[in-house]
Amino acid sequence: EALISTVLFDNVSEVIHDRVPVQKVDPMTDRDYSVRGCTALLDAIGGAIHHIGNVHKYARNEDVPEHTLFVITTDGMENASRRYDSETVKKMIERQKEKYGWEFLFLGANIDAVETAKHFGIGADRAVNYHSDHKGAQLNYEVLSEAVSAVRCSVPLGTNWKKRIDEDFNSRKDGRKQ
Repeated sequence: EALISTVLFDNVSEVIHDRVPVQKVDPMTDRDYSVRGCTALLDAIGGAIHHIGNVHKYARNEDVPEHTLFVITTDGMENASRRYDSETVKKMIERQKEKYGWEFLFLGANIDAVETAKHFGIGADRAVNYHSDHKGAQLNYEVLSEAVSAVRCSVPLGTNWKKRIDEDFNSRKDGRKQ
């Protein structure tokens, strides 16, 4: 069993899926997602951690998932949060990792993803830069599908989970097309 929660964010956070069985999640389209305003990255992360943490806290023990994989994907830097700051989010992430074994992945375009993730308590082995174009987005979803499958099968997520994204980013970062 796998439950999916999806939060889209810009200057507003919008919950698209809230613990929906993976079989019932339809592919997202431009009707579900459109680019609007600023990037309230910290508010989106903090709000989602708070929500999922509370769901787990008040659930029966048998309803708390064995694994929680929290994937953050952004195509811009934080510039609009009002409720959470980076230190608070970092403490929240570190708590969920240490106390509950949550796994966090950070994918960022148009920013230094590794440096940004570090400010949130996410290590370099769990952060990757990507190109925010069709090819980069498609590759992200392929790689994340593999990572989710591994976590669902209780396979430890090694440092190579992001290898294909790194290779694509590095091969095209100077404007060279592959």
